[in-house]
Amino acid sequence: QVQLVESGGGLVQAGGSLRLSCAASGRSFSFYAMGWFRQAAGKEREFVGYIRSDGHAYSADSVKGRFTISRDNAKNTVYLQIMSLKSEDEAVYYCAARSDYDGFRGLSRYDYTYWGQGTQVTVSS
Repeated sequence: QVQLVESGGGLVQAGGSLRLSCAASGRSFSFYAMGWFRQAAGKEREFVGYIRSDGHAYSADSVKGRFTISRDNAKNTVYLQIMSLKSEDEAVYYCAARSDYDGFRGLSRYDYTYWGQGTQVTVSS
């Protein structure tokens, strides 16, 4: 069982930056693929990006160039750095995890086994 706890959300001005963290329990963190999703009010949960166990990261086209995903296996933590925040970035951000494997795609919420409770990001104009 893996428990995920997101933190770092809050109220940020448009154009600002934010770093979200997701701390994972357990000893096998380095073997997990970690994903980030977000869900705006009244909308479906949306894929943001993932980072594989080997450190390869991929971001959705909608956030590419502004969002960066990284991980620190020594701290069992994955990060989502958000730059140049826009109003459309306002959402609850979730991290997710599953054991990595060949053929992992990671674009769908159904690709992940474990989820955090989410952290709210609010963007003020």
